[in-house]
Amino acid sequence: MNNKFLGTGVALVTPFNEDLSVDHNALTNIVNFNIDNGVEYLVICGTTGESVTLTKQEKQDVIATISKANNGRLPLVLGIGGNNTALVVDEIKSTDFSGIDAILSVSPYYNKPTQEGLYQHFKAIAEACPVDVILYNVPGRTAKNMEVETTLRLASDFDNVVAVKEAGNNMAQYLELIKSKPEGFHVISGDDDLALGVTLAGGSGVISVIGQALPKDFSEMIRLGLKGNAKEAYKLHFKLMDVIGYIFEENNPAGIKAVFEALGLCADSVRLPVVPASTQLKEKIKAYLA
Repeated sequence: MNNKFLGTGVALVTPFNEDLSVDHNALTNIVNFNIDNGVEYLVICGTTGESVTLTKQEKQDVIATISKANNGRLPLVLGIGGNNTALVVDEIKSTDFSGIDAILSVSPYYNKPTQEGLYQHFKAIAEACPVDVILYNVPGRTAKNMEVETTLRLASDFDNVVAVKEAGNNMAQYLELIKSKPEGFHVISGDDDLALGVTLAGGSGVISVIGQALPKDFSEMIRLGLKGNAKEAYKLHFKLMDVIGYIFEENNPAGIKAVFEALGLCADSVRLPVVPASTQLKEKIKAYLA
């Protein structure tokens, strides 16, 4: 098994200054904060990183800043996905994968392909990609669920399809994937609220949003889950439950950026169409952290 993707990966935010330019100093601090507090790998330019609002140059600059700050310490996963298969393949072919261990590729959104369409999309990506591929199923954002049979077909047909980040908030689907997956294939939780249960059931951990703001407790919870220590792990889960709910109460990443603002790690600035967290939500987050 490729153990690079065991434990807690964090879907890093892209911090912005007040003028909405990328705040590279804050990004460097967040990377170091996460490494110092025990996460196992970093995810660059995922949904939480507001990748759809970044220019091509900004995305390259974000990758460079994170890679420099990381300095080879943790595995890096790069978000490359979309709903135009040819453009995704072109981006893969034009990307410098130096220091990148895998891509995280979201299921196509808006155009709602069939299961065969999903298979052919990821087939094209797997064949073009020189590094490992983590599939990303998030039907709440894409309006289409990638069914277990499609994920397992891709896992068995392509050696570099090594994992799925499953984020349908559907425990039955998680369990079916874990039960039926080929040996060495990772089922990774994309739902912070279900991450511990998925891990205890035989999943490989999580790609987390809240984990990057509370990395010490969250990554320890997942490590305890991987060891099967449910009692101690659930103590941490119950401690984190409220804030996990808070950060998704309005939208992502406004919630997690409100946590970072309260911690003094970055501003709460987000790019439209996302708007900053409301005053009421910020007060709840501050009260939790206090």
